[in-house]
Amino acid sequence: MIRRCHDVSSVREALSTAPCPLALVPTMGALHEGHLALLRAAREKVGPGGTVAISIFVNPIQFDRPEDLLNYPKTLENDLAACEAEGVDLAFIPNADELYLPDRSILVTESLLTKHLCGATRPGHFDGVLTVVLKLFNILQPDCAIFGKKDFQQLALINRMVRDLDVPVEIIGHPTIREPDGLALSSRNRKLTPEHRADAPRIQRALSAARDLVQTGEQSPAVYLDAAKSHLLSDALADFSLDYLELVDSVSLQPIAKLTAPATLATACFYHPVRLIDHTEIVPIVS
Repeated sequence: MIRRCHDVSSVREALSTAPCPLALVPTMGALHEGHLALLRAAREKVGPGGTVAISIFVNPIQFDRPEDLLNYPKTLENDLAACEAEGVDLAFIPNADELYLPDRSILVTESLLTKHLCGATRPGHFDGVLTVVLKLFNILQPDCAIFGKKDFQQLALINRMVRDLDVPVEIIGHPTIREPDGLALSSRNRKLTPEHRADAPRIQRALSAARDLVQTGEQSPAVYLDAAKSHLLSDALADFSLDYLELVDSVSLQPIAKLTAPATLATACFYHPVRLIDHTEIVPIVS
């Protein structure tokens, strides 16, 4: 049976006798098949004798839009039932007062990889992400942590934080899980109207169509961006809009002048008021 812990002292006590190694899957709840794939990867990593832990915490300091925090789906009992079915050993379910003191004054801030993509359009978001992830690492002290590659900028930032701050946690990225029609699984998908849900696969189709131009040897970022934008906006719904569309180096996350190394074509789109993200990697053909 899964052990539930709601405060720092109880989770530390529980883990003091838990079998090693320990794999952590940090989440904000509203679990879907993508999260379950992370839990299965965690179990595969530590084996039947290790410990799989999940954190379920809707982190208030990473939301740049108050309405997004207010409306974030909360399905705790269903989440815990799904964890139980997956054989998760421990769930850490703190409240905000447990993790954040009223007079807190320290944040983890990154100064390069956040200049573009979601970092440019969601001020303070990644400060909140990095701060809570580092706190979870300090509290649970996992051997490894599993994150989805769908949030590829987040994954890059966590890898950079672990590298730069010498955090002794192995970071494992898991491939994006998609619906049969190509839409990346996200807790936000359940907020889409039926009309929006039917239209949303256009995001991945647009990125894939632009990516396929690499077969022609194309190296101009503008060509890829124009192609993706054309597909995204062609016959789009009235309340569909782009937050950003960028082609960046897959390592530095900086815009490129020419496609000569692996790059990532990424977008964030609104089906008002739901914000969806997706990306695809473009690897230039070496002649």
